[in-house]
Amino acid sequence: MSITYLEAIREAQSKALADDPNVFIYGQDIGAFGGAFKATKGLYEKFPDRVRDAPISEDAMIGAAVGAAIEGMRPIIEMQFADFSSVAFNQIVNQAATHYWRTGIPCPITVRLPSGGTPGSGPFHSQCMETIYAHYPGTVVMTPATVEDAYSMLLDAVAIDDPVLFCEHKFLYYHLKADALPKRALPPGRARIARSGRHATVVTYSAMVHEALRAAESLQADGYEIEVVDLRCVKPLDMDTVLGSVARTGRVLALGEAFPWGGVTAEVISRVASEGFHLLDAAPARLNARDTPIPYHPDLWRFHRPTASSVESAIRNLIRD
Repeated sequence: MSITYLEAIREAQSKALADDPNVFIYGQDIGAFGGAFKATKGLYEKFPDRVRDAPISEDAMIGAAVGAAIEGMRPIIEMQFADFSSVAFNQIVNQAATHYWRTGIPCPITVRLPSGGTPGSGPFHSQCMETIYAHYPGTVVMTPATVEDAYSMLLDAVAIDDPVLFCEHKFLYYHLKADALPKRALPPGRARIARSGRHATVVTYSAMVHEALRAAESLQADGYEIEVVDLRCVKPLDMDTVLGSVARTGRVLALGEAFPWGGVTAEVISRVASEGFHLLDAAPARLNARDTPIPYHPDLWRFHRPTASSVESAIRNLIRD
């Protein structure tokens, strides 16, 4: 029996609720309705006092979570879409992220952000917000790319005493399956080598891991062995694993679905250039979505974001340099 990425998220929340009476889930329509994507389906029936519907105010949701967290609770907040979290931006970065630094009292909130694009979602329901939240000290930003990580990293997020932005990719909800939930997992701040190689490294995260793996599989037919690094967590950033990979291959492409200006890929390239310049045989490259609002039409959306085809083309250009 297989389990989907979305079911792994639901199972992690169920376990967190069962294991710790201080955990509760708060969000819009997450109770009897089960949430916009059914990530909390069935949990209200099992934990009616700790799966609570919220008003349509993301600002109020995070404000309530911060207050509860500093009093000893461990809230999980579901945003219907990552894009909507910008309404709560002040509460997240100016209240939650700074609270321990200001007071010595931890603020253990987990904010689930259904992230990234799906066909037809358009500019208000498809954004990748990880870069914005990673910019601020005091946050942890997770970007799981596998069913196993969706489960284990969400449990890690709830246990961490800092605010965690958990960027779960909507496109992976039903497209990704695994045979079972993991018994053990890497620490949440550790990257993993998703595929070994020797000709070039692709550093990526979330749904783009799978585009990179498809590109690497295609390039293997021409004799190219491409290493794929799944960051798993973009704040903190595991540069030891990244630089170790670049040392093996001499070339690096940083790949992300987010907009190109600034961002995780820019940070990776900056650090590789400053800390690992001596390891490079070619100029580092990066590939992101286009610098435009995200289009509604499925064909335009596929053109807007990186795909296995565009990743393969970028790797070929990198290898030719």
